[in-house]
Amino acid sequence: MKKIISITALVHNDLKKSWESYTLPQHVIQWNFASDDWQCPSASNSLSVGGKYIARMEAKDGSFGFDFEAIYDEVIIEEKLAYTMPDGRKATITFEQIENNTRVEVSFNAEMENPIEMQQDGWQAILNNFKKYTETL
Repeated sequence: MKKIISITALVHNDLKKSWESYTLPQHVIQWNFASDDWQCPSASNSLSVGGKYIARMEAKDGSFGFDFEAIYDEVIIEEKLAYTMPDGRKATITFEQIENNTRVEVSFNAEMENPIEMQQDGWQAILNNFKKYTETL
């Protein structure tokens, strides 16, 4: 069984804006990278069960890049996303309104190539970028 990693962020913005920032491609490209030397030049999102999410992630210097892809297994608007990645790993993202804030939790199956801490730190850095960007909306 693959290990499940969970990360969270408390976004100081309402649920509607947080959801839109997480799911609309024009927002995703603004925050979907782990460090300032990376970028997300394009994204597409078919937000329905069976729909596909694709985000291009690449180093700004062009030295490396890849498409992050997933197929949605569950979509509950402003509440939950669940998807499967091409290698069979799964992820679930939940959104919870807490007063005027939104708690976002991402749980995902770890992959076997990189250390758990590295994966957790990378995904948390991306979620932190999401938080930072979304709080400016």
